[in-house]
Amino acid sequence: MLELVIIAAYFLGMIAVGVVSRRRTRGIDDFFVAGRKGSPLFITGSLLATIVGGSATVGMAGLGFTQGLTGAWWLLVGSIGLVILGIFFAEKVRKSGLYTLPELVGKQYDGRIALAASVLVVVAWTGIVAGQIVASGKILSVLGIGTPVLWMVVCAVVFVAYTILGGQYAVIRTDTLQTGIIFAGIFGGLAILLSRLGGWSGLTSCLSPGQLAFPLSPQFGVKELISFLLLVGLTYVVGPDMYSRLFCARDVRTARVSVFWTALLMIPFAFGITLIGMGASVLFPGISPEQAFPTVISEVFPPFLGGIVLAALLCAVMSSADTCLLSASTILTMDIFKRFRPSLSEEKVLFLSRWGIVILGLASLILALALKGVINALLFAYTIYTCGLILPVIAGFYKNRLKVTPRGALAAIIGGGSAAVASKLLDIKYLDLGALLISGLLLLVVSLIDRRLKSRKGISDVTT
Repeated sequence: MLELVIIAAYFLGMIAVGVVSRRRTRGIDDFFVAGRKGSPLFITGSLLATIVGGSATVGMAGLGFTQGLTGAWWLLVGSIGLVILGIFFAEKVRKSGLYTLPELVGKQYDGRIALAASVLVVVAWTGIVAGQIVASGKILSVLGIGTPVLWMVVCAVVFVAYTILGGQYAVIRTDTLQTGIIFAGIFGGLAILLSRLGGWSGLTSCLSPGQLAFPLSPQFGVKELISFLLLVGLTYVVGPDMYSRLFCARDVRTARVSVFWTALLMIPFAFGITLIGMGASVLFPGISPEQAFPTVISEVFPPFLGGIVLAALLCAVMSSADTCLLSASTILTMDIFKRFRPSLSEEKVLFLSRWGIVILGLASLILALALKGVINALLFAYTIYTCGLILPVIAGFYKNRLKVTPRGALAAIIGGGSAAVASKLLDIKYLDLGALLISGLLLLVVSLIDRRLKSRKGISDVTT
């Protein structure tokens, strides 16, 4: 009962932040990019809360449960991706002064490519929000009240509500608060779990050498590591949620510093969450892997601390869900609706964006009800997004040097994304990585053909 009271207080607190933030949301700059006034504290906190979501709590604890210490790679590859983002692209992104990733793609190429990117991101990010909703149901099922489906609906309603109310102002402020709760919950919970097991030596004595192996293990080899690095890690180099935070930063220095701090702080999170899953495999070997963290909460922690850690896990899920939902809605409004109705007023844009949040939230909830696993759901969405969009965006920053063209980028987005969908739906081995290669080849080959055709046409025009 105490846990339920704490969760109810948390829900009310998030709604309150949304109500207060609504008063500061006076235009599209405030709603979409928080007035571009984000400090390093707020941008770092929001990035961390966005990243440490359902995949990095429920899902990663499940990886720790099944494969041991190498489960930490799910977040560690993100840390590597953020370092690359900070060194090469953060300055370029913030200097652009835009609102969305597809808008940046349109500036790199043209409007057709921006539209294709918009559709791809909205579809993929709807899947990612659905994964967070699945995680929320698994987490709150430990209360023993209601069903996971009921809690999925409740959580979806709450984060949709405060996102509609306050937009980016509400998201950034709730994210920063949630990061503190997540940190306290995860590492406080890990300390209690280790004491129950007799400390570090007690944990390691109960695990096999394969579970303690790192960086590779019998269950996690070179192929799996390369898949994580490319299909997951690259989403941190080019990601609509990452870029939405950089657009909110008050200046270039804030954007870069925040990215590097986030990359550093993700490392202890990665190992902390994985160790909780490993401890759960010792204490509760018969449970399903993605129930590892919720089971530790219900069976190991005292009620008050269990409520706090449960709230921390819920923070992690909802902070990722609200950011991804707002990113997808912003893209739907600014890059799809507004493309066909450029004369829309600022008030109409905000109205459509809020309805976009409702529609995408509902679509994510429906998808969540059909999904089974958090990691599988997120990896599906990440694969489609990575194989379709990452390479054209990175190449777009060096367009003149690489001589890529809009037609090449469009071919890469369609070909790579389609191959990724086929790899997942048909379960074709190695095609997920192959789809990324297909995207890169199409980008370069079609761009080469396009340039030569234009060159020949130019010569023909001159001779005639």
